Amino acid sequence: MEIKLQKITISELSAGYQDNGEGGVRGYGGNLDIRPPYQREFVYRDKQRDSVIDTVMRGFPLNVMYWSDNEGGKYEVIDGQQRTISVCQYVAGDFSVNNRGFNNLQKDEKSRIMNYPLHIYLCKGTDSEKLEWFKTINIAGERLTDQELRNAVYHGSWVAAAKKWFSKINGPAYGIGSKYLTGSAIRQEYLETAIKWINNGAIEEYMSKHQHDEKAEDLWNYFKSVIEWTESLFPKYRREMKGIPWGELYNAHKDKTFNPQELEEQAAKLMQDEDVTNKKGIYFYVLGENEKHLNIRAFSEQQKREAFERQDGKCAKCGKPFALEEMEADHITPWSEGGKTVSENCQMLCIECNRRKGAS
Repeated sequence: MEIKLQKITISELSAGYQDNGEGGVRGYGGNLDIRPPYQREFVYRDKQRDSVIDTVMRGFPLNVMYWSDNEGGKYEVIDGQQRTISVCQYVAGDFSVNNRGFNNLQKDEKSRIMNYPLHIYLCKGTDSEKLEWFKTINIAGERLTDQELRNAVYHGSWVAAAKKWFSKINGPAYGIGSKYLTGSAIRQEYLETAIKWINNGAIEEYMSKHQHDEKAEDLWNYFKSVIEWTESLFPKYRREMKGIPWGELYNAHKDKTFNPQELEEQAAKLMQDEDVTNKKGIYFYVLGENEKHLNIRAFSEQQKREAFERQDGKCAKCGKPFALEEMEADHITPWSEGGKTVSENCQMLCIECNRRKGAS
């Protein structure tokens, strides 16, 4: 890869700056693609953006940036998108710093900003070389998420189409799924979740297969089906529903028949059960999955000692004597039959008897 350092002023960089939404973000007289397909959306917070402008105003150096030289006078940003957009937005009058917009500055202040030199490394190489270098050098500012890196590796028409559905603040996926998903749409975590669900965790496999597809409706329609299925079974929303892998539950149970009213009654009862320590697990359990998801409260060491002494150190099943550490606590009346995790419902069994009981 060929690399050379060049100084470019903010005046040159911001010339012809435009953000056309889906049409892209451009600067440098229209010759710089500021947001190539593999780049993230703008994620700087106000404080970070203001810090960039403050650095420029004080004449302090910004970190070096990297552009890909695509020949013919055309370039694209490899590293430095956040700083580039911050500078261009300020000059365009999109925001102010300390209540002073660019148009409010004195002539000498404006001149100092517009003549500020940016240090740009111009890089020539193959697409694969640029992508690998992009992953290596993009360490300043906001660290790339795993999905942002995947978008870089598998960039193409499908990623561009999928991002319209899943990567916008207040976009389609956010609109119907924000109650259920954790993470950030703009940081590509909604997209990551949807692909993980539809392809059983094999995200790279799915992206590689669809990389050059023109549309991403299949993923969007699947995601809509997951959310609609979830809302139909559990119309009463609880905060515990956020972050549950609903796509995995949908894949496993979508062809089964459930009564939403009965599911709600079970969920409400379990929400009030103090022995259920993992309230999110309730949604797994009522759909027919293992009791382990509930993390039923375990007997305390004191309760175990009390039962051990009460049994005179003998297993409650086989009657043989054991040391305390050779025994396990067990519900006399199983939790599933209404037994509580209280001293009166605790018995100590030897490991063999407890395993045998659990298997029966």
